[in-house]
Amino acid sequence: MDINQLRCFVVLGDELHFGRAARKLEMMPASLSRFIRLLEEDLNIRLLTRSTRNVSLTTEGAEFLHEAKRVLEEFDGLRLRFRKNIASQKKTLRIGAIDSAARGLLPQLLHLFVRQFPQADIHIIEEKSHRLIPRLASGRLDLIFVRPPEQVDVTLTTRFIACETCVLAVPAGHRLVGRSVVTIEDFCQEPVIVPERRTRPHSHDLTMNLFKAGGCAPVIAQYADEKQTILSLVAAGLGIALVPSSYKNMNADGVKYLSLSPTESPAGLPLSAMWHQGNRDIYVNAMLDILACHRDVLIREL
Repeated sequence: MDINQLRCFVVLGDELHFGRAARKLEMMPASLSRFIRLLEEDLNIRLLTRSTRNVSLTTEGAEFLHEAKRVLEEFDGLRLRFRKNIASQKKTLRIGAIDSAARGLLPQLLHLFVRQFPQADIHIIEEKSHRLIPRLASGRLDLIFVRPPEQVDVTLTTRFIACETCVLAVPAGHRLVGRSVVTIEDFCQEPVIVPERRTRPHSHDLTMNLFKAGGCAPVIAQYADEKQTILSLVAAGLGIALVPSSYKNMNADGVKYLSLSPTESPAGLPLSAMWHQGNRDIYVNAMLDILACHRDVLIREL
């Protein structure tokens, strides 16, 4: 006997009709009938008298119904008290984010969230997408902001947020500094610093596709994955790099950022939120609601 069987029996005992009781419980009448049969077998008593036209309680069934209601009332009261205690405690929201989202999206998003939940304890991990997704899947993170993977775990939900715009990072003394916008023809012969596709597939493909669309092949000077390493190599004059626009907010001496011509600007880097399907955590759902309500403002600088 379990609490769900008790709950089913109480609803049926009040309705005395399998169809109506099943609709209230949002289950099939056959499943409800099986629950009651198992309960009777477990108790070794007959709780109901069934006929083709009606259902009635036996003497034992009426007595059991009274006691079952009392047990359910105590059970629900205990659960409610426990939930209130949990709600009064300081909860932790564990967020993972790629570097550009950590700078371009999260500051404003968290500002709005904290205004609604000032008591929230928020932990943020900044990592690459391919490292954050397994942490989410294993339950070590509650919500992540990443580049969407090619294959998504069926237990996870993905919501597209926006495509982040990109700029060209060049050394501070580069010949193109001072131009309002640049085209692929302006830098197609320049050495380029590119991320490895294994770790940053979207960024890698974006650079390669931009050069391909311009009818040329990139001259790859160096592969680098970490944002600070990429910018340091650019500052040292070892090459240029296509980077998310949010990189402009970083303190990178010796680096200038140039806008790409609107006619040649690539589609951008997709940014998505991911979380566990069916997650009912109040913080996770509040964060997603805020993101949906204020999306236009939040992605304005991406």
